[in-house]
Formats: sequence, C-alpha cells, structure tokens
Amino acid sequence: MIRVQNLETALDFFINKLGMIEVRRREAPEGRFTLVFLATGPGESTIELTYNWDQEEPYNLGDGYGHIALGVRDIHGVCAGLEKAGANIPRKPGPMKHGTTEIAFIEDPDGYK
Repeated sequence: MIRVQNLETALDFFINKLGMIEVRRREAPEGRFTLVFLATGPGESTIELTYNWDQEEPYNLGDGYGHIALGVRDIHGVCAGLEKAGANIPRKPGPMKHGTTEIAFIEDPDGYK
C-alpha cells in the first residue's frame, strides 16, 4: 500500500505512464479515504493506493520502504517513454550491482522510487 497526496496525479502516473489498470476502487466517506487497487494486467498482483481526503502535508516516506519492482520486457524503451512523458528517472537503466540484470529507478509523483 502506498499513501498518495493527490489521487488523480498518482493515477495518471501509474495508469497513463506505467500502463497499469485499475481493478478495484473503494470509497469510504465515513473514514474520509479512497482505496484504489492497480495491477499490471488481469489477474496479476495489485498495488493499493490510499488517498486520505484530509491529508494536507506530504507523507514522510519512511526508512523502511525500499521500492516496488515491476518487470518489463524493454527497460530502455520503457524508460525513454517515461522520460518523454515527464517522469523522473533518478537511476537510468543499467546493470545492477553484483549482477547483470538491467534495472532503473523511476519516481512517482509522491517521491517513491
């Protein structure tokens, strides 16, 4: 689960830039929050975005958070498209330390990598 500051901005990033799909949404007016579940495809694992309606201050990202890993077929092409769409890519595609797998880090609108 990721708490997001602006739901529309987060959905634009995850859906329009990363190509995820919204699979479920729950509005909780009594708790003043919205939960949106996204996946990379039908039947795939989901990421939960939590939008607390009254949260005005940015969230502390915390030191226990690492990253969310998504596998893609063409990391260079995906990153080029994300960069063209305005996404921040603090670590460009390249081999990971102590291995040959190519990785990159992108940043969502709330600063999560």
